[in-house]
Amino acid sequence: MVVSITATPEWRTVHPGAAIGLLELSNLDNTRPALQLDGRKRETEARLRERYRGFTRQDFLSLPVMAAYAQYYKRFDKTYHVLLQVESIVLKGKPLPNVSPLVDANFMAEVDTLVLTAGHDVDKLLGGVCIDASRDGDRLTQMDGTTKAIRAGDMIMRDTKGICCSILYGQDDRSPISVETSHVLYVAYAPPRVPAATLEGHLQAIEHHVRSVSPRAVREQQQLLVA
Repeated sequence: MVVSITATPEWRTVHPGAAIGLLELSNLDNTRPALQLDGRKRETEARLRERYRGFTRQDFLSLPVMAAYAQYYKRFDKTYHVLLQVESIVLKGKPLPNVSPLVDANFMAEVDTLVLTAGHDVDKLLGGVCIDASRDGDRLTQMDGTTKAIRAGDMIMRDTKGICCSILYGQDDRSPISVETSHVLYVAYAPPRVPAATLEGHLQAIEHHVRSVSPRAVREQQQLLVA
């Protein structure tokens, strides 16, 4: 069943100009090591190191997409974690991690395009989902089981049971991708000034990586929500 996805008026009011990219894929296999992705990972690492050769943090922050996220995080006195991940690959020589095919496909695209994306197991989401702005009193149980009070004004996603994901605090402990996941919803969160074409290219990159592991994947939906 295709996930029903809506956006609240509060999200559109609090985050004018923001956008959400959505990609839902089914008929997936996440049970085996993604050997097909290893070569792509090495290519991605080499491409990033060549693209950003000699970069300082200020150089990274001057990139238009990175700057848009940095401005969003600065409002909450936080640092965009994808910046830290790209720095670790480029400046410290760290490799891309091996988690699972569906997670690794997302992460490869994320460090390449700089677009923040969460991946959810559709079978663990309850009812439809909505993109919203957090309010005072909202709480999220993070992937490590820690319950976190969410600051008002963050971009979040809810299902009928509660908050599934927050830009600032990440995903919940209920719906992340696991080895059993065969139906996934990727949600890309973009603050203002991230071009729609960048979001669309990012979703296409995720799907391209996923299909290298699950060639019979079915695209249930792909869409952009714009505030």
